[in-house]
Amino acid sequence: MELKRTAAGAAVLALAAGASGAETQKAVFGTNWLAQAEHGGFYQSVADGTYEACGLEVEIMPGGPQVNNRALMLAGRMDFHMGGDMLQAFNAVAEDIPVTVVGATFQKHPQVILAHPGKAETFEDLKDLTLLIGDNGFTSYYQWMISEYGFTSEQREPYTFNPAPFIADENKGMQGYLSSEPYMVEKEAGIEPEVFLIADAGFTSYATTIETMAETLEERPEVVECFVEGSAKGWYTYLYGDPSAANELILADNPDMTPDKLAYAREKMKDWGIVDSGQALEDGIMAMDPAMIEDFYAKMVEAGVVEADLDIEQAYTTEFVNKGVGMELKPAN
Repeated sequence: MELKRTAAGAAVLALAAGASGAETQKAVFGTNWLAQAEHGGFYQSVADGTYEACGLEVEIMPGGPQVNNRALMLAGRMDFHMGGDMLQAFNAVAEDIPVTVVGATFQKHPQVILAHPGKAETFEDLKDLTLLIGDNGFTSYYQWMISEYGFTSEQREPYTFNPAPFIADENKGMQGYLSSEPYMVEKEAGIEPEVFLIADAGFTSYATTIETMAETLEERPEVVECFVEGSAKGWYTYLYGDPSAANELILADNPDMTPDKLAYAREKMKDWGIVDSGQALEDGIMAMDPAMIEDFYAKMVEAGVVEADLDIEQAYTTEFVNKGVGMELKPAN
């Protein structure tokens, strides 16, 4: 990949350690939503000193409905940002935005479609239902569902992030996040819905990526290495060790979060292999496979979601992953 110099990238350099000459450098990481279990590994590495051990003092800045942390990174206000999926990275290439994915926290996209019990046994069975899909989902993964499986625009109704229409009508399906909407439906209606992970149906994008500016890659590779590798170690500890210290920080950053929801989400990530599956089993958490990225890009071009002929190698680098870092922290059994 070609590294590009920008004014925003230069501003990122101002976050380096000050005139004290201390070895520890400051790094700011912006998440894409309010603090939750899906951010657990990052909080873990703050809580247990993993980042500090390799020379970073990391500040986590939560996102939220009125916060655009990616824009703040582009403006030089932070060093790293939690991206969505690879579609966001492809769009950055199309728009000539010098942002690079340096690690993939989630091997599987946690987007799901819910159905009432007994209303769908397979992903294709969802074609018999009216589906509540939000506008962002309709222009991204739902276009792939149309292209790959034959879903239709007509069977889609807008999802307003209110589960009431789904709960009231057993002939409706609903989009969701693996650790959110199923939990919400169970709590509010006592229904244990059927859950279909779009990743298992072929939507093979990495998700919850780590993004940084091209300038940071060029000028501060040791900071990138420390953050990516420290984050991988944090995720092993959060998933397979004691998550209590990380959860304490999450609850402090998000008072609306609850311990039971943190526990639910952590178990779902483990049970469904969201973080630790696929190539991560061989090469460690944060792993990225260029062949998988190419395959996903081809699917999205076929679905008309992204334009053809993008130089998608500009979107990511595997320089800091696929080294098995942190795998020794995972229990042998």
